[in-house]
Amino acid sequence: MRWLEALLVRLGFGLLGWLSPERASNLGGAVARAIGPWLPVSRVADANLRRAWPAMTKQQRQAVIGDVWENLGRTVGEMPHVASLGATTSGPGWEIEGIEFLAGVTGAAVLFSAHLGNWEVMPRIAAVHGAGLATFYRAADNPAVDAVIVGMRGRATAGQPQFAKGAAGARLALAHLHAGGRLGLLADQKMNDGIAAPFFGRMAMTASAPATLALRFNCPLIPGHCIRIGPARFRVRLEPPLVHPATGDRARDVAELTSAMNAAIERWVRETPGQWLWLHRRWPKEK
Repeated sequence: MRWLEALLVRLGFGLLGWLSPERASNLGGAVARAIGPWLPVSRVADANLRRAWPAMTKQQRQAVIGDVWENLGRTVGEMPHVASLGATTSGPGWEIEGIEFLAGVTGAAVLFSAHLGNWEVMPRIAAVHGAGLATFYRAADNPAVDAVIVGMRGRATAGQPQFAKGAAGARLALAHLHAGGRLGLLADQKMNDGIAAPFFGRMAMTASAPATLALRFNCPLIPGHCIRIGPARFRVRLEPPLVHPATGDRARDVAELTSAMNAAIERWVRETPGQWLWLHRRWPKEK
């Protein structure tokens, strides 16, 4: 039945691509908001919010979860249009702050971001501004579906490298950085093989790869995130690179830099809680 799944995905994205960016965003957002809060995974989001934001009422949590699903639906609806988006002050597209922190780098650089706003637009923006950004991605289980998604991302970034998560992808990413390339990573999901770092007042298993790579290649570790300001319209903020600790203890330096990374992501999430993907199991289960 994989062929049927792939056909439905192609038809769905074809329909969304036929619509205007705003209408595709609105359709995706409306469908996801109507259905998502009723799905079992929404209980994960509610548990995450109770742990991270204990003062938040049940009604407030429900409102945030509705916003989360709407933002996710909009992100899916906008995917066929990312390749056509450009810098703008109105209508579909983006405003950007701090592009010089990425475009001004000569040599290797690591940019970390989070599942905020429409995280798919960050590589597009980097490409348009002459700061091509290779990315990691989790391959879909269905190869035909994966090909559709990878193809859309490739068109959006003018063919910038995409490395599938795994040993082979990691080797390619290392070679890319060694050659002076830029690499973008989403660093807000639970990583069982990561390290424990503070996040919303609790220790969370966190990917240490961004910090490890930045220290290994002695290159900038640049924070950047996307804020949704309308249908298919975004404000992207890049911030000055995090300061590298230099204690002489590599494990300690990685831990400190990873904690600083989590602090930045927490700050972003607190600014727009309804735009972060609270659906991940970010913290260990409480006993």
